[in-house]
Amino acid sequence: MGFGSTAKKLQKVTDMADKLYERFERLREQVNDLTGTVEETNDRVAALEGEVAEQRALLEALASRQGVDVESVLEDVESDAAATDADSQPADAKPRTGDADAQTDGANSQSGGVNSQSGSAASQTDDAGT
Repeated sequence: MGFGSTAKKLQKVTDMADKLYERFERLREQVNDLTGTVEETNDRVAALEGEVAEQRALLEALASRQGVDVESVLEDVESDAAATDADSQPADAKPRTGDADAQTDGANSQSGGVNSQSGSAASQTDDAGT
């Protein structure tokens, strides 16, 4: 009887080792997949950063051509963002349902400020042409 219980225990340990090995292999595959995803994401982020830099350069060139002071627009946006941050709730407070709308409105007003300045520059150009 001693050999029978030992064989059962040994079989149980072998089964556990097989299950552990299978789990380890699945985890290895998941890590490899995740590594590939991270590398792809890094490539995409680098490409997007390059595109954003190109777009910023184009916008700044267009703005300067239209007579818009890019630095003052950026300062206005930063001061609006600082004011929004100062008015925001503490980090440990629960978010209210209207907070997302307030942030969206703040972003819209910021872009509205840029548009209104662009509109002013465009109207100046129209006035000069008339």
